[in-house]
Amino acid sequence: MIVVDTNVISYLFFAGTHTAKAEGVFRKDPDWAAPILWRSEFRNVLAQYLHRDQMSVGEAIEFMDEAETLMQGREYRVSSQRVLALTANSRCSAYDCEFVALAEDLGLPLVTADSKILRQFPATAVAFGDFAGG
Repeated sequence: MIVVDTNVISYLFFAGTHTAKAEGVFRKDPDWAAPILWRSEFRNVLAQYLHRDQMSVGEAIEFMDEAETLMQGREYRVSSQRVLALTANSRCSAYDCEFVALAEDLGLPLVTADSKILRQFPATAVAFGDFAGG
């Protein structure tokens, strides 16, 4: 099992330059975990596609359903105290620190494409390209 951030989940679902890496991560370890926050962040990604008229509401709902199925049973609550402590000791947002907190709490790597998380939490975070290729 690994913790993934919303970017990695999005790259798996939306064809683009990072899709192959996300697929590689999934092939290496398809047991993905994330804090419940991933849902709101993923909805925001879908909203961006909707606002640019790149998908219909029906398509957005289908993507959300598929992503929720993928993550079912592996969504976790994180401690606000833990998130705020990580935030206070880094330059990362509280949103980012939710993923870090979950990874640390579960003793798992956080697979991410976020360079700030990678810099601020090198003992926890793994670049998704490195994870997929390693």
